[in-house]
Amino acid sequence: MENTLTAQKTLVFQTLKARTAATAVAVVAAVALPQLFHALGAVSGLGTALGETFLPMHIPVLLIGLMAGPAAGLAAGVLSPLVSFAISGMPTALMLPFILTELAGYGLAAGLLAKTRMPSFAKLLIAQVAGRALRSIAVLLAVYAFGSPVAVSSIWMSVVTGLPGILLQWALLPLLLFWVEKGVRRHD
Repeated sequence: MENTLTAQKTLVFQTLKARTAATAVAVVAAVALPQLFHALGAVSGLGTALGETFLPMHIPVLLIGLMAGPAAGLAAGVLSPLVSFAISGMPTALMLPFILTELAGYGLAAGLLAKTRMPSFAKLLIAQVAGRALRSIAVLLAVYAFGSPVAVSSIWMSVVTGLPGILLQWALLPLLLFWVEKGVRRHD
C-alpha cells in the first residue's frame, strides 16, 4: 500500500504545468501568510514576533517540496523571500540571504525526500535540519569571512524563537500530506 500511496501522491504534480502552478501557489502562500501574521502582530502589539515565532513562510515551501519534488521546493524556497522582500521589504535586506538559504534548503531537501519510503514526519524533520544547517553555515560564513553584523548567537536564537513554528509544522504538514494523499486516492 505504501508504494501505491507514493505513486499516487506523485501523480498530483506529474506535469511541468501542474508543478509550476503549484509552485506559484506556494510562493503566493509563503508571501501572504507572513503578512497575515505580521498584521495580527501589529494589532496585538507584538510586531513581527508572531512571524518569527510561527514561521509561516516555511510551511508552503516545505509542503510544495514534499508534494512536487526538489525543483518546485527549491524554486519556492528561493522565490518566496525574494518576492516578499520586493513587495514588503521583509525579510530585511540584512536577513534576506540567510532566510533565502534556509528556505531553499528546506524546499530542496523536502523535494529530494518526497518519493522516499519513510514517514512524512521523518521527511519533514530531515528537511528542517537541512534548512537550519544551511542557514547556520551561511551565518557562520557571513560572520567569519565577511565580518557581517549578524551574530553567531542568532543561529540558536532563531531555533528557540521559532520552536512554536517548528511544532506547528510537525502537527500540520503530515496532516496536510495525508489529506492530499487521501484526496488523490478518492479521485482515482
